[in-house]
Amino acid sequence: MATVIFPPPPAKSELEEARVFTPHFDEHGLLPAVVVDAATSEPLMLAYMNAESLALTIATGEAHFWSRSRAQIWRKGATSGNVLRVIEMRTDCDQDALLLRAELTGDGVACHTGRRSCFYRVVRAETDGAPAGLIFSDN
Repeated sequence: MATVIFPPPPAKSELEEARVFTPHFDEHGLLPAVVVDAATSEPLMLAYMNAESLALTIATGEAHFWSRSRAQIWRKGATSGNVLRVIEMRTDCDQDALLLRAELTGDGVACHTGRRSCFYRVVRAETDGAPAGLIFSDN
């Protein structure tokens, strides 16, 4: 699929009230996308989209991302069967970040570690001179 060109953003003064989707990609051509469970709002994962993966997501209704480590587009669930069916896509006020409300199909695993969510650890604040640590969470 050819790279899709989204329209350029309007003037900053008009951006916050615009009705045209004009995503603002970073200097690497990427846009962060937070994915939450559509039914529970549980955070599932954070990934990045380029223009082509964003266009594929819009066209198919299934989440596609840009893998920074592999430098290629990947459809979530292509190998695992844990597909993210997009229920709603939102953008923030600057159109430089996305929120995907999605339904997780398959066996309900969003993280490559085999967990439901990539956000399975809680950051513990520094105490008594010890560095911040991580605590595994059941939810």
